[in-house]
Amino acid sequence: MDTALLNIGFGNTVVTARIIAIVTPGSAPMKRLKEEAKEEKRLIDATQGRRTRSIIITDSNHVILSAIQAETISQRYVTGFEFKEERKKGTESE
Repeated sequence: MDTALLNIGFGNTVVTARIIAIVTPGSAPMKRLKEEAKEEKRLIDATQGRRTRSIIITDSNHVILSAIQAETISQRYVTGFEFKEERKKGTESE
């Protein structure tokens, strides 16, 4: 099984297949989501003590905080997906 990991900063990674959304933390609904996850013990803080710049929501309903901008993480996600597709095509042609 080929599990792709997404770097979310400071040596922390997330399995790409489990990601539902990558959002910015500024809005009131995202702040509520973060607080609810904390109360329900579903919050994973991967900021290493830095300011939260993105929130990653997984299919297991976990909420992951990252100090990397949401746009940067999204670009990494897309780049990793494109690389995986290219690799997949390469193995099919052999």
